[in-house]
Amino acid sequence: MNKKVWNTRFAVLAGIIFAGAFMRLIPHWPNFTPIAAMALFGGAYMSKRYLAFAIPIAAMLLSDLLIGFHSSMAAVYIAFAITVTIGLFLRRKLNARTILGASLTSSVIFFLITNFAAWLSSPYLYAANFSGLMQCYTAGLVFFNDGSYGLSFFMNEVFGGLFYNTLFFGAFYYAKQRFTVLAH
Repeated sequence: MNKKVWNTRFAVLAGIIFAGAFMRLIPHWPNFTPIAAMALFGGAYMSKRYLAFAIPIAAMLLSDLLIGFHSSMAAVYIAFAITVTIGLFLRRKLNARTILGASLTSSVIFFLITNFAAWLSSPYLYAANFSGLMQCYTAGLVFFNDGSYGLSFFMNEVFGGLFYNTLFFGAFYYAKQRFTVLAH
């Protein structure tokens, strides 16, 4: 790689993303994780498109190696890649409103894709028709909704995304103000 890519800005961006991967390893409510924020942040700030995908995916893969894999991992990584793509579109107009919208959108996409995968892989739980799919989505909305696991699987994803996007984007914004070497 050339020197333009490997610089202080790249190191800080990659560090934030890998810190997000580390945060997946500490105790948290189910789905209250930095997964979407890692992808969105990488897409928005990594200077090269391939790095916008490679760095967040490498961080995610590293943390998954420690956490473990499950049968719906492909769906998680597809939602992750779509969120990186949303981050690429954010580059043009990066502000609090667009980050908020992208955070909410990525949470909904993650929910739709991962619950669709759950429906496909659970023919014994849900009918293989539209009604079964809607039943799966409904179950996903209230999954773990007894208060001990946060609000619900879906709302934990929404609030986790908002929290970690605020943390990542806010920390980098603040760092850019203090250290001009991060600005470009």
